Amino acid sequence: MLLIYCPHCGEFREEEEFSPKGQAHIARPADPDGCSDEEWGKYMYFRSNPRGLHHEMWVHSAGCRKFFNMTRDTQTYEIKEVYKIGEQPSVVAE
Repeated sequence: MLLIYCPHCGEFREEEEFSPKGQAHIARPADPDGCSDEEWGKYMYFRSNPRGLHHEMWVHSAGCRKFFNMTRDTQTYEIKEVYKIGEQPSVVAE
């Protein structure tokens, strides 16, 4: 089990209180109406799934219900950092 720090509540909580919501920092198309079906499908459904550092979006679903981002190593499950939506990660893959 992971202990996850919520940047909004300011405390560590058990993993069961949180829900992963996918890859973080996905840029929405500037003109969604101008996208082809292929471009829109790529935006909606295709994500990278790297081995190693990965930036993910999570929600504190059984707590404050706020979203935040996490940098986590997908091989070791080690959480490298937790930061609020809109902030940039300080830990990045080399």
